[in-house]
Amino acid sequence: MQISLKWVDELLNLQKVNLEYLIEKLTLGGFEVEEIIEIELNNQKLVTLDISATANRSDSLSIKGISKEISTLLNKPYKNSKYLNKTGNWNKQFNDLIYKVPLKNNYLSFLAVTVEGFNNFNSPKWLKEKLIQCGLEPLNNFLDFQNYILLETGYPLEVYDCNKIISKLKTENFNLQLIKANKNENFLSSNNVSYLLNDSILTLKANELTLGIAGISPHKEFCYSEESTALLIEASIFDSKIIRQQCRSLGLRTDRSARYEKSIKSKDLINSLYQLINLIKVDLICKVHSKGYILEEESNIINLEYSKINEILGPLKSSTNTQLKYINPILISRYLRQLKFDYNFESVELSWEVKIPALRNDDIIRSIDLIEEIGRLHGFNKFLTTLPLVKSVGIEDESYKTRKKLAMSLLNSGFNELIHYSLTNDNIILTNPVELINPLLTDCSSLRSSLLPSLLKSIKENLKQGNGYIDGFEYGHIFCNNNNKFKEQEYISGIFGGPKRKISWSDNSNSLNWFEAKGRVDKILKQFNCCTYWNSYSDKFYENILHPYRTAEISFIFGQKVGVFGQINPILAKKLNISLDLYLFEFNFDLIKDSFEVNKLALYSEYSLYPKIVKDLSFIVNYNVTFKQIQKMILANGTRFLKNVVLLDEYQGLGIPENETSLCLQLTFQSNEKTLQTTDVEEIIKTLNKLLISNFNCKIRE
Repeated sequence: MQISLKWVDELLNLQKVNLEYLIEKLTLGGFEVEEIIEIELNNQKLVTLDISATANRSDSLSIKGISKEISTLLNKPYKNSKYLNKTGNWNKQFNDLIYKVPLKNNYLSFLAVTVEGFNNFNSPKWLKEKLIQCGLEPLNNFLDFQNYILLETGYPLEVYDCNKIISKLKTENFNLQLIKANKNENFLSSNNVSYLLNDSILTLKANELTLGIAGISPHKEFCYSEESTALLIEASIFDSKIIRQQCRSLGLRTDRSARYEKSIKSKDLINSLYQLINLIKVDLICKVHSKGYILEEESNIINLEYSKINEILGPLKSSTNTQLKYINPILISRYLRQLKFDYNFESVELSWEVKIPALRNDDIIRSIDLIEEIGRLHGFNKFLTTLPLVKSVGIEDESYKTRKKLAMSLLNSGFNELIHYSLTNDNIILTNPVELINPLLTDCSSLRSSLLPSLLKSIKENLKQGNGYIDGFEYGHIFCNNNNKFKEQEYISGIFGGPKRKISWSDNSNSLNWFEAKGRVDKILKQFNCCTYWNSYSDKFYENILHPYRTAEISFIFGQKVGVFGQINPILAKKLNISLDLYLFEFNFDLIKDSFEVNKLALYSEYSLYPKIVKDLSFIVNYNVTFKQIQKMILANGTRFLKNVVLLDEYQGLGIPENETSLCLQLTFQSNEKTLQTTDVEEIIKTLNKLLISNFNCKIRE
């Protein structure tokens, strides 16, 4: 916002104020000066400041507003504009005609006035100069008056050609209404762009004729022009939320709507209309056409305690090592008077009951906001900067402990932690995403329902940059929508594999196979004492990401599905131009945390001092017989000396009959009481071979 210091000087004497001092006070007061602009006008050099105000200070978005703020910061008297003294008999006219506009919830104040009896809009020289000082080019028409009022008061008044409305309606008597637009109603805005309205858009209508979109833009057909001789002036205040929603829905934002979005107040609305009418230097016939509810907001009452002020702001820089000095209560009362806040002071309790003006209701809600105002006026740079004394760093909760342990397990396994945005555009990879209604970007149009697509994109982008494959994992929240019931859960996902690697120096480079990848994930889960079960995966959620025949579902002992593990879908790998030998997993973090809380007590078993005997058992069996069935039978009949059964190899192909597979099992025997003899183990192996033949019709391989 470009502010002319000469214009401000008319409301506030700034002639003896140093410019650098003024800029410093504005900056410390929360108004950043973006640029100092020098303008030469009438052989005079004028200074203009480009000031940016915070979003919650709608009261400062005008010459009058910023002048009052400078008056407060410098503690200088403020005088009102001379035009406010020329109000005529308007109050009586406004009170005589009350017109209740429908849909009260959609506007805060509404007033419409008709002005007749002029034939030109030539603006005076002094007004043009003020517009130039604020960076606007004068047009020598009624828009100059309209812009002047906007700059001085901050109120965006809208103007229509009254004769065009009467001509279209074919009657001079019409009622103004604020009602919803018709569905699929076509609207030509003043910017010459057509918009398709719906029944959620609030419009201003004269009878059934749409004059404009409320608070945003007038209809092109009813805009005033240089030929206009009668005007309908609308002075209104609309709810900021409704204006923001309508602007997003239509994709239309104007200077007028930008003002309403910042929640301007109704306090000086009528006065701004007075000023506009009094600025026109011709004999006019002015009539109040319609008046709706003029909102008069009540002032808030906030209790302020001296001890709380000292606690928040702290001691002053004038404090010594032996004595801390705090801001004086008398000075606090003075600052409240500077702010034009009425208050009652309790000297015994050292507390203030402060009445907040309606203009500041949005940004001063709690006592902390009042303390900020006091600190702003006194100068935050005058208080000591101290760090709080922290006696303890806090307690690690179970969620943090689990995340820390799981992260260390993955990092020690060679993984790297990755971080991605929760907003994605993975509609092609995953089905039923949670889509946003008004996304700012197409690439951020939905909430992610899985972490895996982001990990795959990171691999792809990493390869594009000429880097290699990485093993990565990520913690993050995913979102799902089941029958309009939204759910948010924390998951951990990972990706690894890719290039061929050597297990030892003497071996050739080989790709990671499915069983090796499974073992890597198993090893991580076992560190949490989790008893897991691996089953075939039948859900369709990951069908576009994971291999249809090389994906497993992982469950805990009570049947809780903890997540999935599988190889990348070859179609997706080809599309992304990445390796087929990538493996992915995705686990529900809450289930892992719950399991960790239950099993966090480590269970120790006695270590045997006697050596192990390892034997391999090879046989051919029908393809339909599962390894679990064989493992269960061997463990049940391998005596107490059998400690473990591991599947070493599975082979199908040349030399193996159709519908059969060759398995190689590794059996580990050990005793806690004596050294086992080979003959003892051989007897057990013979017994197991007989059971395999009788139970599963196996063919033992020598």
